[in-house]
Amino acid sequence: MTVKSQGDPMMFRFFTELGIIDQLSKARLESVLPGDMKMSHFILVHHLERLGGQWSPARLANALQVTRAAITNTVTRLEAQGLVRVDPDPADGRGKLVSLTEAGRDMRNEGIRRIAPFMGELQRQIGEDSFATALPLLEEIRRFLDEHR
Repeated sequence: MTVKSQGDPMMFRFFTELGIIDQLSKARLESVLPGDMKMSHFILVHHLERLGGQWSPARLANALQVTRAAITNTVTRLEAQGLVRVDPDPADGRGKLVSLTEAGRDMRNEGIRRIAPFMGELQRQIGEDSFATALPLLEEIRRFLDEHR
């Protein structure tokens, strides 16, 4: 099979690879998520676990780069499952604040536990040093893109 993209500019090829990696990794993770958890659900509970605290729906939508309608839908589904809690915002009577429940934390951890064997296989195949070397570059790119959105 001939890969025609080899003539594309290096930066375009780089981001094409990142996009493909994103799609493949999300599909793999979603295939092992517990219950009827979707990738959008996992991303939200992972975000809340990683950064902690209470988040307004608008702040979540901005952080996750989705519409407020999408966040509202996801939060509603997760709240119905007991994975997040929605409280009134004491600073804004009309506002709401979303936080992770213990059940949400457990569900997120179960998803990570289920994908761990595959991630371990990937790390053994590629090598831990390669990941450690790539991580600072990826973090720098993320910071740049976050500052310029």
